[in-house]
Amino acid sequence: SFYTRRCITEDLSWSLVTVPPLTELCLQHIAHNFENNPILNDLLPEHQKKVVERLSTSLPLSVTANRVSHEEYWKRCCMERWQVCDVSNYGDSWKRMFFERHLEDILKFFIPNTTDPDQVLDLIPLCQDYVRKLEINQFLPPLQVDPKEEGHDLSDAEDEAEMGEVYKHHYNLKELITSLPHLEELHLIYDVKSCGMNFEWNLFNFTELDCSNLASAVRMCRNLKVFKLTRSKVDDEKIKLLARSLQYHPRLLELDLSHNLIRDHGAQAIGKLISHSKLETLNLCNNQICHLGAQALAQGLAESSTLTSLNLRLNFVEDKGGEAIGRALLTNTSLKCLHLGSNNLSEPTAAVFSQVLAQNTSLTSINFSCNHLGLDGGKQLLAGLANNKTLTELDLRHAEVEQETDFRIHEIVWANREAVRLASLQHPSTEPL
Repeated sequence: SFYTRRCITEDLSWSLVTVPPLTELCLQHIAHNFENNPILNDLLPEHQKKVVERLSTSLPLSVTANRVSHEEYWKRCCMERWQVCDVSNYGDSWKRMFFERHLEDILKFFIPNTTDPDQVLDLIPLCQDYVRKLEINQFLPPLQVDPKEEGHDLSDAEDEAEMGEVYKHHYNLKELITSLPHLEELHLIYDVKSCGMNFEWNLFNFTELDCSNLASAVRMCRNLKVFKLTRSKVDDEKIKLLARSLQYHPRLLELDLSHNLIRDHGAQAIGKLISHSKLETLNLCNNQICHLGAQALAQGLAESSTLTSLNLRLNFVEDKGGEAIGRALLTNTSLKCLHLGSNNLSEPTAAVFSQVLAQNTSLTSINFSCNHLGLDGGKQLLAGLANNKTLTELDLRHAEVEQETDFRIHEIVWANREAVRLASLQHPSTEPL
């Protein structure tokens, strides 16, 4: 019939496909030409979403950084670049994750005197509003210049001097850190990963110049709350410089200096830092602190009203240091967690801590593992716990405590923990998690 007839065009390229709406064609054009004409903010919200879905993740950051706020776009950027992407570590912000990890990657492979500094400096205006935390576990030294390739005829002494000059410094973080107004956490390791057959001890030097630059940088980073400098061969002289820079820092709450080379003189500087700062958490695990350093830390602890956690595991404080820390806790009312594992402690330290457990009402966790408290030391701790209602963890593994004593201590600590749990159920906290 007339209504079922179809007209077949003589033009073989003619198609029955419906022509897209003009709006759709415009959005496709905007996405295709976004690099030259980024007009995203002038569009309606529903149109913005469609354009962002079409944007390439290879667009220059100078175009997208301060124009594209849609999380879906930055999620695509992250997923295409890194295999493991846990956005919960970045405040559930994909954009923050991208800029923090992008900046970290540049810094990890920055070679002084070789890499163009503008790679970092040009990125600052683009990322400064989004970076809250930096974790840099590698700093590359300047490239070593081979005197033979340079055509110089140097003696052995001159050659060694030249080598010393080559490895003077790593990348100076000062200009970068002071330009990141929202930076709250800084985790650094002056190390070189995967050096292979090019291994040299000079690759792992945290030099005096590095320390001076870093001290100046963290002093000017006024919003910094967490500072971690680990596995970097930080010795007494360097920690003195850093401690002076951090002494009156307005917001620093956590300091991690574990796995370094800090001895007694360095611990004395940290003791002053404890008493003149707002530190809440201090980690000095695996250093070389002996009893004099522990006594200095104890003095700072006695004067501190903010420190809640102190980790001295794997040091050499021995009984003189352990007793000093115990006596400080007879007056300190802020410390909640103390780790003294592997410090060659014995019965005299346990005797002092027996008094601490009887009087102190703030400590909730103590770790004495891998010490030599002995049978008498265990019994003294048990006696101190008789009326203690606040300690919920006491680690005595490999402390040479009698099994029966250990069991009775465990019963008391478990009862305290259960009482705290029941109290929390009856009076749930109103503070946000």
